[in-house]
Amino acid sequence: MKAALVGFGAVGQGFAEAISEDPPVDVSLVLAADSGTAAVDAEGLDPVQLLETKEKTGDVGGREWTPDILDEVEYDVLVEASPTTLDDAEPAFTHFTKAFDSGAHVVTCNKGPVSMRYGEVMELAREAGVKVRVEGAVGGAMPVVNTVEESLAGDTVHGARGILNGTCNFILTRMLEEGLTYEHVLKEAQDMGIAESDPTFDVEGIDTALKCVILSNVLFDGDRTLDDVDVEGITELTPDALRLARDSGHVVKLVGEVSEDELTVAPRLVPEGEALDVGGTLNVVSFDCELAGEVTVVGRGAGSLETASALVSDVAAIARESGGR
Repeated sequence: MKAALVGFGAVGQGFAEAISEDPPVDVSLVLAADSGTAAVDAEGLDPVQLLETKEKTGDVGGREWTPDILDEVEYDVLVEASPTTLDDAEPAFTHFTKAFDSGAHVVTCNKGPVSMRYGEVMELAREAGVKVRVEGAVGGAMPVVNTVEESLAGDTVHGARGILNGTCNFILTRMLEEGLTYEHVLKEAQDMGIAESDPTFDVEGIDTALKCVILSNVLFDGDRTLDDVDVEGITELTPDALRLARDSGHVVKLVGEVSEDELTVAPRLVPEGEALDVGGTLNVVSFDCELAGEVTVVGRGAGSLETASALVSDVAAIARESGGR
């Protein structure tokens, strides 16, 4: 598979590292781009050299990056790992359309296009006769979308609920275990690299909401966006509230709930020992299935290498399904 990689931050670098070692599919990287530069070689770039160049110079290549470079090179799959933007989901949406115009598949961890313009993306992909795979945009290394599309393909899934943000789960776990304030644990999480310097996307529930939108669209072939989610974050929770919950045999978790009629993200009481009672940075999703009943997937839902593993897995799946282009 010839791949064009757009986005060379932590996840993009994780992808380059993964395909340089022992990937499940033979990937030739013909383009790599960060926010300002690009490296192009139709015969294949050396992922290790790209990583070394990025570390030494701050740039992945010597050319100024513009999306039009995607028109210059032949590739089978676009790996889109640029930062998530909302509203019109640009520039990632343009990257998608250029790939479709070239007859290339798309693998992405970018939540923007597949949460804000999902219906449009999938229609364009159908018209082009190509595939779009989004595992890295929902569960990181945790196979959420693959569980729906493959393991549960013969069942009817009525909905799902889960913990889809490791930062929030870490904060709530530490607040409960140590009796610490939200502000104290947030600073701890930032020092550990678990929370961003601006944690709004995570702690206000937006990241979880976007993942719920994507999961809803996959489950119900819909076209929901962030505007369709009722969202509440964790910033107002106190150690006293978490202790009171524990005294009644519950833990408080930021839970995303997906059904055909409703999307919500909010702190919920979860009975101790239930499927959603996982600690630290773990994520979990439970599916409500017609035949199988409750099916639960647990794993690490974030991290550069974990998300990169989902991208590699999706590229391998496309290779198996299509034999390349």
